[in-house]
Amino acid sequence: MDYRWTVLTVTTVGVLMSGLDTRIVIIGLPQVAAALHADAEQAVWFTQAYVLCSTISLLLIGRATDIVGRVKIYTAGFAVFTLGSLLVSLSQNPSEVILFRGLQGIGGAMLMTNSAALIVDATPKKNLGLALGINQIALRFGMMGGLTISGIILAYLDWRALFYINIPIGIFGTFWAQRRLKEIAQIEKGAPMDWVGFGCFTTAIVSLLLALTFDAYGMTDKSIVYGLTALTAVGFMGFILQERRHSHPLLDLRILAIKEFSGGVIAQFLNSIAWGAVALLLSLYFQLVQGLSPFDAGIRILPLDIAFLLVGPLSGSLSDRYGHTPFTTIGLALSSMSLFLFSTTTTTTSYSVMIIYLAIFGAGMGMFSSPNMSSIMGSVPSSRRGIASAVRAVFFQAGSVISINLAILVMTFTVPYNIVSAVISSGLAISSSDIVLFANGINHAYLWMAAINACAIVPSLLRGKRIEETDKLIKEELSDDIA
Repeated sequence: MDYRWTVLTVTTVGVLMSGLDTRIVIIGLPQVAAALHADAEQAVWFTQAYVLCSTISLLLIGRATDIVGRVKIYTAGFAVFTLGSLLVSLSQNPSEVILFRGLQGIGGAMLMTNSAALIVDATPKKNLGLALGINQIALRFGMMGGLTISGIILAYLDWRALFYINIPIGIFGTFWAQRRLKEIAQIEKGAPMDWVGFGCFTTAIVSLLLALTFDAYGMTDKSIVYGLTALTAVGFMGFILQERRHSHPLLDLRILAIKEFSGGVIAQFLNSIAWGAVALLLSLYFQLVQGLSPFDAGIRILPLDIAFLLVGPLSGSLSDRYGHTPFTTIGLALSSMSLFLFSTTTTTTSYSVMIIYLAIFGAGMGMFSSPNMSSIMGSVPSSRRGIASAVRAVFFQAGSVISINLAILVMTFTVPYNIVSAVISSGLAISSSDIVLFANGINHAYLWMAAINACAIVPSLLRGKRIEETDKLIKEELSDDIA
């Protein structure tokens, strides 16, 4: 087998697993919480622990990848993720689940950060859009498909089976990656690690995610949320100052001067804010508004997944030939339109209409994701692809967290705060009189997401075509530092 296809298959399995476990607990959250006698706050952290640990470790892993090598970190990521899955499945109390979900998140970050960099290293430029498209589709399909898969599993098996499925795949992936992958990238062997920068970044990201989570679920006083927000600002300012003066920064800020890279990352960030909560909103709509079981709700989301899988690789392949701009623009426009259409649904909307809306959204997301990923990763020099992939992943993860918390916040404009929080965290049943209120709250959240997603069109267009002369100078300057 051609090595580029070997890399694609190995990395696609990795990101599929990572994406799957980002969302797989959402539908099963009430069952897991009930089985372990967890309270509402603990139940929230069954999902947030994975995202928090994944996000805070991304930049460190990305920098370590550029120093140690992509293959070593990626293979270790498979092992860590598999171990985390095993330990979660054996957990006997809420604290153990939260701890081991965090370990899973670190393993997932190691897989997510390295997958795109490995593909770019091994794939010719003319096929890059297709390869990255398939990989990105696997990640997002895992995140969306996690709802469907968890619904099916929970209809027949215990909640622990949600994590059993990772173990054989993870063991196979660890040995396969060890045997088949080879290090072909230029690395900064022996370069020092910027631990001060990592400390500042970790402080900022942890404070931000805690502030968003605490505020969305009403876990603490507003004064603590404001304090965490202030600490976030201080952490980010300290991080930027440290990176500007360090000879081997955790994040080389010069990659942000590459217009195509920064424009693509900003577009992805806005899109992830709009996209991240859609799975949750659809699940709430089908289960609470239309009264379906978790299994049926998961099955009804399938048209979105199918459209996403069909359009994504095709869009990536065509973008290799015609450029990314037409596809990212049309994709964002279609997904924005579908989010607006979702906002028009009612308690009596037929499923045949929902199929059309779901297909439009899936097609739009597939059309945007693949070319955008190719544009971002293809714009940076090989010596910085590890950290560039980490930056992209940080913005993607942060956007997804913001999305869920923003959706919950917007819903509370219509539905009483305590009802929304209880339903999200512990599956509290609502009365028939509240169903209409809940449907309106979901629709308002969709409108906000549609507006934010439409804003992503601007940075996506402004990055324009790759400016070879400018980018060449930046890449040469970055590469000279490595040499």
